[in-house]
Amino acid sequence: MTSYRQPGVVLTDHRFTVPLDHGDPSGAHIELYGREVVASGSVGADLPWLLYLEGGPGFGARRFVGAQAWLGRAVQEFRVLLLDQRGTGRSTPANRQTLPLHGGPAAQADYLAHFRADSIVRDCELVRHRLTGGAPWTVLGQSFGGFCATHYLSAAPEGLRTVLITGGLPSLDARADDVYRASYPRMRRKAEDHYARYPQDVERARRIAAHLAEHRTVLPGGHVLTPEAFQSLGILLGGGDGSHRLHYLLENAFVRGAGGPVLSDAFQEDVRAALSFAAHPLYALLHEAIYAQGAARGQGPTAWAAERVRGEFPEFDAAKALEGDGPLLFTGETIHPWHFDTDPALRPLRETAELLAAREDWTPLYDAERLAATAVPVAAAVYHDDLYVDTAHSLATARTIRGLRTWVTDEFEHDGLRAGGHRVLDRLLALARNEI
Repeated sequence: MTSYRQPGVVLTDHRFTVPLDHGDPSGAHIELYGREVVASGSVGADLPWLLYLEGGPGFGARRFVGAQAWLGRAVQEFRVLLLDQRGTGRSTPANRQTLPLHGGPAAQADYLAHFRADSIVRDCELVRHRLTGGAPWTVLGQSFGGFCATHYLSAAPEGLRTVLITGGLPSLDARADDVYRASYPRMRRKAEDHYARYPQDVERARRIAAHLAEHRTVLPGGHVLTPEAFQSLGILLGGGDGSHRLHYLLENAFVRGAGGPVLSDAFQEDVRAALSFAAHPLYALLHEAIYAQGAARGQGPTAWAAERVRGEFPEFDAAKALEGDGPLLFTGETIHPWHFDTDPALRPLRETAELLAAREDWTPLYDAERLAATAVPVAAAVYHDDLYVDTAHSLATARTIRGLRTWVTDEFEHDGLRAGGHRVLDRLLALARNEI
């Protein structure tokens, strides 16, 4: 283990070896990375552990500098583990460069089937025993990390002292189709809110989309920017400052070149950075699989649910929007087959993605009866009209989990845990402890 210092904290690197398939512990193994964080004045103290599970899927744990954001509150009383979930960050990577080591597309899909919440939670249990000696710990789950925490409550509640969830209470039984059927109206509302705030962006967005429809545009690094890919910049609208970030991006779109207006290099680079999956390909590969409950729950394959359901909302059709005079609607947290054509980090994985979309043998992730009987204190922040996680789905799940206390708020968007400093974590701890 290596330890080092940042302002106010001491960090220690941990590595753990776990089975790829927990059902076959003698088979292939992968490595997990976790970063322990403790306040500088508490290095030798006997502190309880808090495990942080990042959102995603496919994102490594957030890289803080010192005691930033909620981490400053956490290290007041916890020893924190920032875990890079399997396939992410410094854990054994899963991407276009490494997946071919496991064989062709079918072998890659079989490999990736072990990267959902059920495997992540079994990883956490092995890590917990190695770090705490078997003592239960507190789990803080952000977004997809909350999905994992909910599975944790279903599968291994004995490992949990307290569960805190921010923007991540999943539906216990919704199909991927149901998730996206609920999400497109939220995407429309977020886009309309953006245009109400920045009405000048209506014409800007239409002009950019029209240019992309007429000119094949390849961004630096090989990313093809189509009108549909441009629409997916709406994913920014799920953050507290997202509308402002989108506005500043759009206002910089065009410069006058020798042959007339062209998309500026600055705009193209900002768009590439916002849309690329190079740093988190599992987000694209497994995004719909996180909702899959399998044949045991009467569900078939996810089968590109976001793309199919989009057809039920013709107002999102870019070509039709450009034919009329209305605003171009942005989309949000949706993955489509064309992502695997437009993004060079995903192109080699197109067949693998197709096989995952066709897969039916997913295991159920949540046990409603066990959740209804849990004795683990649970508190959850539910963000009103969250772009990424449906509020109604979250509240239905909250009613199922015994003793769960919710904080429903429109003070924050989906990134409230990061944007709210210590306030969100402080309130959730107080709720879980019945202090408020």
